[in-house]
Amino acid sequence: MNKPNKFPEQEQKQPGKERKMRPEPEVIRASYKGSDKLKNKVALITGGDSGIGRSAAVHFAKEGARVAIVYLSEDKDAQATQKMIEDEGRECLLIKGDLKDEDFCKEAVRRCVDAFGGLNVLVNNAAMQFPKDSLNDIDSSQLRTTFETNIYPYFFVAKAALTHLKDGDTIINTSSVTAYRGSDHLLDYSSTKGAIVSFTRSLSQTLASKNIRVNGVAPGPIWTPLIPATFDDVSDFGQDTPLGRAGQPSELGPAYVFLASEDSSYITGQFIHVNGGEMIGS
Repeated sequence: MNKPNKFPEQEQKQPGKERKMRPEPEVIRASYKGSDKLKNKVALITGGDSGIGRSAAVHFAKEGARVAIVYLSEDKDAQATQKMIEDEGRECLLIKGDLKDEDFCKEAVRRCVDAFGGLNVLVNNAAMQFPKDSLNDIDSSQLRTTFETNIYPYFFVAKAALTHLKDGDTIINTSSVTAYRGSDHLLDYSSTKGAIVSFTRSLSQTLASKNIRVNGVAPGPIWTPLIPATFDDVSDFGQDTPLGRAGQPSELGPAYVFLASEDSSYITGQFIHVNGGEMIGS
């Protein structure tokens, strides 16, 4: 895929629809070859209907995993992701609901385990953002929604998953470059992403004795439905990175495969920074 430096102006409402993006994001490189890194594994991915979650799901399927994806409301995007997974010869379970509800988080894990007989890889990925230029513009309702969407479910789903995860299994949490460098227009969002970093590092220590590894990915500007759904101007999105462009979800998927597989067997409590070259602390 030709990775554009500029994007045409476009606008959506949250949650964004991947099928309406111009151009549509690249989910997986045509040249990507699976090698059974996740053969016979079961993965549960929140926010798996589109964007980074879709890319992780399709990469996992390419590597041999059965995948359950949790999504809020975008049935058509979720069904498209399901077809991509099934085209790889793998099973896909769609689980629709609101992750802000702890009971639903428990149900999502239960439905995955009931359908596939277990759980080996949990990817906490779902998120929302509401850009505001001033702290005074962030009301209490937005603050609650951002935290209850972006960090509470990481606790809820991980807690429910621990009953089923065992030696060698993994948890992968999606943070953001904004957790490390901050963001003047995403104050509440970047705060939740910072919380995810601390959650990941602390949980990794809690579970190390069980050999359940907990790591994360901290993306930079990636072309996903969240972008046209939350920003008024997307034409220059990602151009301020050293590589001079936004990333594609296809450039994130392999990082999730690495952290989910035995290739990262001696790594826990760490983050992979896929951000176009921004130099930030680890």
